[in-house]
Amino acid sequence: MDTEKEKGGIVNVQSLESTPLPIYAKEKVDIPDGGFQAWTVVLGASLALFSSAGMVNAYGVFQNYYETTLLPSSSSSTIALIGAIQIFLLYGLGPIVGRIFDAYGSDVLLRPGSFIAVFSMMMISLAQKDQPYQLFLSQGVLFGIGIAMIFNPALAVLGHWFRYKRAYAIGLVTGGSATGGVCFPIIIERLIPIVGFGWAVRIVAFLIMVCLIVSCITIRTRLPLSGHVSLRTAVDFDGFRDPQYVLAGIGAFLLFYAFFIPYFYIQIYADFQGVPSRISDYILPIMNALNLPSRILPGLLADRFGTLNVFVPAAVVCSALIFGLWLPSRNTAAIVAFSALYGLFSGAFVSLLPTHIATISPREKYGARLGSIYMLVAVATLAGTPTAGALLKVSDRSHFNGLIVFTGVLTVAGALTLAAAGALSRKEVQKSHKESRESSCGSDPS
Repeated sequence: MDTEKEKGGIVNVQSLESTPLPIYAKEKVDIPDGGFQAWTVVLGASLALFSSAGMVNAYGVFQNYYETTLLPSSSSSTIALIGAIQIFLLYGLGPIVGRIFDAYGSDVLLRPGSFIAVFSMMMISLAQKDQPYQLFLSQGVLFGIGIAMIFNPALAVLGHWFRYKRAYAIGLVTGGSATGGVCFPIIIERLIPIVGFGWAVRIVAFLIMVCLIVSCITIRTRLPLSGHVSLRTAVDFDGFRDPQYVLAGIGAFLLFYAFFIPYFYIQIYADFQGVPSRISDYILPIMNALNLPSRILPGLLADRFGTLNVFVPAAVVCSALIFGLWLPSRNTAAIVAFSALYGLFSGAFVSLLPTHIATISPREKYGARLGSIYMLVAVATLAGTPTAGALLKVSDRSHFNGLIVFTGVLTVAGALTLAAAGALSRKEVQKSHKESRESSCGSDPS
């Protein structure tokens, strides 16, 4: 009887309640969940995100430099659009990249993506003053394409190596992007006065090249691949038949519409409030530094308590910080405190979103379904920071208040949507539990 149930894909419902498992945990797939090879993949994926998403998290330092020095004739919204384009491509190419990964694995994406990313950094170093189109093409479009080919397979490959520890592994990997967000702003800020903007960016490009070489060597797939790809299946529309998946998409759209706004504008806000430059130069690194534990610890908690049981409280806390700390902040201590605490709690958005999608997606469709969610995130990020820039037509108290309230309202809406997804998930688990008990009673020979 027990053997027949296992073959039929029936899983003990009580174990599902105590340990949050992905749907494809029901499938008979050998997942090592650790070991030397698995952790070297985590190392390579961490360096991949350090080099790709880490640069995205560091864009605030570029925003500030462009507004004051390189692109003084361009508006804040225009400059923010450069960073938004690279984030849009990072997530928006997810459906296509996800399908290619499902079909052919990581090598066909990581190697050309690494070349494109390093080449684009070299092109950024050649940008001329008041020529925004050069940065739109190099930093926005070209770098965005390159990091999309790095970021998505570096996360998706973890499903080949981890099941029960997946949230922890994803947390470690996404911690790489937080580390990059700490290191790159400090490196660039320190190097510009010494060697100039061009050589500062080139030095960063060489650092990225070394990291990506290690990533190309260590990241590898291990489960069977489909061997064929169709653009018609690049977006897995079947996922949108699942209410949990739909709510996850809406919640992700709302949260990521607001997510990057503090990262782009906190340093500008600090300068507006008169924070000394010796401190304001480290506001963004502080935010990203506190991002590091929030990429790892939520994964550990999610493995034990469930993804949404950690995701939703983190979003609620971020909402409270925006309205309760950032909005009334007028001095250095309050701004630094907000930067640290927002970085601490907002990092959960990045690490737990792919974890949550994994729990509601079959293994063979995980890459495409995660890519589909990232497509929604891409649209949100493309509009989010430029919208904030449009609200900040003048750097005064009134316009900054509008920007902050806008950010807070979106974060609250995203938290409520994910809470609804959690309520729906609990209802379905209870229903499944009830059906399982009824089936057990019906099959009892007594």
